[in-house]
Amino acid sequence: MSAIIAGTDAGTTAPDVMSQSIDLGKPSRETKFPISQIIAPLVMLVIFFGLWYLMHYWGLRYFFDKDGGRLIPTPSQVFHDTIIRPIARERYIEGLKWTAVTAFGGLAITIVLGMSLAIAMSQARWVESAMYPYLVALQAIPILAVVPIIYAIFGGGLAPRFFVVIMISFFPIVTNTLFGLNSADPGQHDLFTLRGASRRTRLFRLQLPGAMPSIFTGFRISAGLSVIGAVVGEQFFRTGSKPGVGIVMDLYRTKGNYAPLWGGIIIACLLGIFTFLVFGMLSTLVIGHWYDGGQNRSASKYAPAVAKVVGSGMLVLLALLLVLSVIGD
Repeated sequence: MSAIIAGTDAGTTAPDVMSQSIDLGKPSRETKFPISQIIAPLVMLVIFFGLWYLMHYWGLRYFFDKDGGRLIPTPSQVFHDTIIRPIARERYIEGLKWTAVTAFGGLAITIVLGMSLAIAMSQARWVESAMYPYLVALQAIPILAVVPIIYAIFGGGLAPRFFVVIMISFFPIVTNTLFGLNSADPGQHDLFTLRGASRRTRLFRLQLPGAMPSIFTGFRISAGLSVIGAVVGEQFFRTGSKPGVGIVMDLYRTKGNYAPLWGGIIIACLLGIFTFLVFGMLSTLVIGHWYDGGQNRSASKYAPAVAKVVGSGMLVLLALLLVLSVIGD
């Protein structure tokens, strides 16, 4: 204490020094959102459109000797043939509904199954030792190799699409949840042991609350993968009266109509971004008020602002495509 006081002004008392040291350890709650989080995505958007037009008018012909005007249509043509034309617009609206049902439904099943397995693995070492090698094997299985088997078992409809979504998005949820459950502070484990806490109390009062950041990280990763799984499943399991975005995209591919095909890719991408942002905002609502990751540049701290930036970027993109469509006409 004397060393601390000697390094301060003569009029500073020990309580003042202690309060200053405590204040130094507090994270700043007034950290402003950096303007680069807005400028950088817009700059990348401009670069992206520049490369798009470059490949359309010159790049694809020069580098690959392909017709860029047909294979990579301009953004204005993509917007016009996907949104302005009523046939493509109605097909994609209907398809987006079923793709969202497949992605969200499969993701919900994956969350329930994945978290249940992760909890069982965290509570019993033998379960972890028995299951983890097969989880790695499941992650490494190529979907194309098992498509005939999946079709032979489930047939058409939504069931095989759900299965593909679960296969693709299962591993991140299990591994991130397990990592969070096993990362609880050993000192707090000792405290629960001294208090005679049961295994259930330890799980719900210590491990699960402490694992929430890792759990939501797994949710965000699997959210994007679920959309990929839904689109892939739709392209391989076309039977039934539920045409998703993947089926509509494959329809335009067979016709050689690439403008609405690119529009379907953008729609699927926007759906994936939307699901990612939903879980990002849920993460902020659940843990954002107490968890900052120990860093000022934490994703949870900036999640609302980043969501606004991405949302604004989508609106700017749609507005720009509309303007280009009008100019192109």
